[in-house]
Amino acid sequence: MTRTAKRTRSTKETSIEIVVDLDGHGDTAVETGLPFFDHMVAQLGKHGGFDLSVRAEGDLAVDAHHTVEDVGIALGECIREALGDKAGVRRFASIDLPLDEALVSVALDLSGRPFLVYQVDPGGGAEVHPLGSPPFDPQLAEEFWRALVTSAGITLHVRMVSGRNTHHILEASFKAVARALRDAVRVEGRGVPSTKGTL
Repeated sequence: MTRTAKRTRSTKETSIEIVVDLDGHGDTAVETGLPFFDHMVAQLGKHGGFDLSVRAEGDLAVDAHHTVEDVGIALGECIREALGDKAGVRRFASIDLPLDEALVSVALDLSGRPFLVYQVDPGGGAEVHPLGSPPFDPQLAEEFWRALVTSAGITLHVRMVSGRNTHHILEASFKAVARALRDAVRVEGRGVPSTKGTL
């Protein structure tokens, strides 16, 4: 069984195409018009160990919000579809991941119940400035995760333990979610890991 999915999403604000192979090799190609966001999303495939292709065009002249949120929605839908009935998956995973002075803790559950706890100060206590050009507002990371968990049906907790550099904080969070996803989607059994018989 191949755990792959493809999604296209077209609205008046964005046009998106995403392909995911959960059993790939970490090959990524991400183009959203937001270079910093591309760098972050590419971390998911690379460190999650799955192949990921993302092509997005959005109304960046208005704001990056629509593009970031819609990529999250479409990617979450792909992950949910690729997981199928989730038979045999580990389901739960957690990690503390460092990147220089930043340390981010992530725990997730492929529960079928979307819930996000996001306790990250992207400025590390200082004023937050956009990253890249066109600019990516670091606060949009929370909107991306909320969109992803809602459409994927994942419970996700992301907590910043320490950090000062915005780039480090956000990159640590994306890498941490990627590594936790890598562990959670791993097939190590046969049945659906729930007493209900479904997730």
